[in-house]
Amino acid sequence: MVANTQTHPEQQYLALMRHVWTQGSERTDRTGVGTRSVMGAVLRFELAGGAMPLVTTKRVYWKTATRELLWFLTGETNIRPLVLQGVKIWNEWPHARYVRETGDALPLDDFVARIAEDEAFAVRWGELGPVYGKQWTDWPTYIRTSDGRFERGPGVNQIAQVVRSLRDDPGSRRHIIEGWNVADLDQMALPPCHKTYQFHVADGRLNAVLYQRSCDVALGLPFNLWSAALLTRMIAQQTDLEPGELVWMGGDTHLYLNHAHLIEEQLSREPRGYPALKILRRPASVFDYRIEDFAVHGYTPHPPIQAPVAV
Repeated sequence: MVANTQTHPEQQYLALMRHVWTQGSERTDRTGVGTRSVMGAVLRFELAGGAMPLVTTKRVYWKTATRELLWFLTGETNIRPLVLQGVKIWNEWPHARYVRETGDALPLDDFVARIAEDEAFAVRWGELGPVYGKQWTDWPTYIRTSDGRFERGPGVNQIAQVVRSLRDDPGSRRHIIEGWNVADLDQMALPPCHKTYQFHVADGRLNAVLYQRSCDVALGLPFNLWSAALLTRMIAQQTDLEPGELVWMGGDTHLYLNHAHLIEEQLSREPRGYPALKILRRPASVFDYRIEDFAVHGYTPHPPIQAPVAV
């Protein structure tokens, strides 16, 4: 599916949602909920002039998505820092593991409260495994010793590496951040969905492609688009480039069958305005941004639409 950019940029998101819902193949899935799914989709968004792909046909909590991105950049893999900021988007996975492994049917809200209050409990039960931030900032390497064994070597900070390569060799075709570490997948609470980022410099502009192997169009994609655009804007600032185009590519692109009310309501709405992002300061590095550094203008969305997360 190729984006039509002649109308409001959000219309391509709505067209993708409509296409998946009306034309997608109905399938069983890992969660047991069931989906309608298509394979392969493309959306394109211009980021010049502060433009951001921030969905307006329902409220998207962009500060929550931003806090998650900043958490990724710390390399942290425990939910406690997110919980302490009121970010709930990763809570279900460690909670499900806790219930499964202990047999204690502790309600989710009580589990989250204990994560916040009890650091030792959080260390034991709040861990997600080597998810996004770990792979982005500390990809494992191995060194062969003199006796033929392999030992853990220094980790690779892919984020720092890409920023450096964009500065030193902008024409390279290797500006890539990869999350799909096959050896670590079984240790992750959820293997990376937004898995591969590639950056491209042309005429002083930083363009980005995100390939997403699995995409929940209703709940996940609005967050993914915002985060990918924000990361691109941050890296552009750090490398003295102008923001260019974000190209999003979806593999298994799906809607959950229990999201019908959300889909029908959202498709009945029209986009409102053109939200824009201003970055209020330039920190020393891409790892030093704070939530206070970002301001969004012109965002007057329709009300939020609640729907369950499939775990």
